Amino acid sequence: MQSETELMMKGYGLTTAEMFYHMPDYPHVLNTFVWQDYDLAPDYDNLLTFISFWKEELEGPLHSVRFVHRKMIKSGEWRHVTGEFRYH
Repeated sequence: MQSETELMMKGYGLTTAEMFYHMPDYPHVLNTFVWQDYDLAPDYDNLLTFISFWKEELEGPLHSVRFVHRKMIKSGEWRHVTGEFRYH
């Protein structure tokens, strides 16, 4: 398993999705579930895999999904520094 930093260096960003679904016993009641994982834009394979799992395995049918995606580190923003010298 890769660390979060390794994923971010490969272009992954944090994806947060809020899922609205109908309660199985009370179909007129909407509930929410928040899901969060590192994913690649614009394909969002991890998010789409989770939505497919939800549709196939869980009883509460999805009403809607809204999500945001944020790249935490861009390729030019991070560098490994072993030492720093300053001269004033």
